[in-house]
Amino acid sequence: MLTPAPDTKPHVPIADDIERYYSASQMQLVWSRFKRKRSAMASLYFLLFFILIGLFSPFLSPYDPTIAGRNKDYLNGAPQVPMFCDHNGCSARPFIHAVERTRSIKTNFRWVTEVNPDKRIYVTFFPESWQYTVFDLEINLPGDSFDIALPGVVLDRHLFGAKDGMVHIFGTDATGKDIFSRTLHAIYTSLSVGAIGVFISFFLALLIGGFSGFYGGLFDSITQMITDAIRTVPAIPLFMAIAAFIPDEWSSEIRFFVIATILGFVSWPTLARRVRTHLLTERTQDYVLAAQLCGASSFHIVTRHLLPSFTGYIIVDLIITFPYMVLLETGLSFIGLGLRDPVNSLGVMLQSVTNADVLLNYQWYFIPVVFFIALVLSFVYVGDGLADAADPYSETK
Repeated sequence: MLTPAPDTKPHVPIADDIERYYSASQMQLVWSRFKRKRSAMASLYFLLFFILIGLFSPFLSPYDPTIAGRNKDYLNGAPQVPMFCDHNGCSARPFIHAVERTRSIKTNFRWVTEVNPDKRIYVTFFPESWQYTVFDLEINLPGDSFDIALPGVVLDRHLFGAKDGMVHIFGTDATGKDIFSRTLHAIYTSLSVGAIGVFISFFLALLIGGFSGFYGGLFDSITQMITDAIRTVPAIPLFMAIAAFIPDEWSSEIRFFVIATILGFVSWPTLARRVRTHLLTERTQDYVLAAQLCGASSFHIVTRHLLPSFTGYIIVDLIITFPYMVLLETGLSFIGLGLRDPVNSLGVMLQSVTNADVLLNYQWYFIPVVFFIALVLSFVYVGDGLADAADPYSETK
């Protein structure tokens, strides 16, 4: 018996689909095209994951990432993976084996860490541990008149911990600080520096590039001279000069704010040029002339008509700029020109991986490197997906 051949005709959208497509907003069309890129969507989920673990890093961290939370009995300790079974049997609760520091003639009387397979340390959930503050804001700038302090909520609950000891799932560094806790706080710090830098860069680019492209003439020429001058300044010598003038008595909060601000001030020219180029072509459109005839001010025309006309491209530029901001902060901190200990950032943590002893014996120091690469790649793939979807009318359905 012959079966009818399957219908191979292409799907023809009905009138409602066509009307819904052409009546959709630009952001709806961009999101529709963005969802079709699997790599971009997967990267977006990874990016949201990193943002969440950064925001909740104090709760997720079992120990204080500073020297106050170090384990002096487990220096350069290997990662401890919780288990449910060992040679003594199985348990419903995860546990690790205890470690003990010993020294004898066999070790030339040097302290060594040995695992005691007969002693268990059980992992507990939601224990009380070191205190941290959420929803607080404290900025101590030079001078008493510039200090900002808003009280927050003090908490001491954490996701997991150990009842009769300490558990280090990513191991410890040379000072005994928990690498897992440091990594989570480093992600938050790097994202915060990038966010502040991108916000400053975004504001300056829209302000300077927008009015430069709208007015043109002498104002545009002077603005472009300043823009080109800033673009030609190399980043590393600039930060070397700034690092030489930063006082040593400045706190880590001041250094953090200064580094983030400088990153924003040196990163705006590229986006400003793109904004200027777009406004030079859009300022002669009929809707701009209609707004001028209605008596609208230049500020109103730029902010309410011209800039919203390419919001999608601006968002794409911001997403693409973010990983470069994180890379710049990481690179500067890595060579000692950015953030410094006790601030936990990815660049600060990567400083220790250049040691030959670490390369040969303490490979768990490279765990933050994996998070750093995944974070940057997530931004890159999301930016590429948005760049492809930024022009929703470039292809027809």
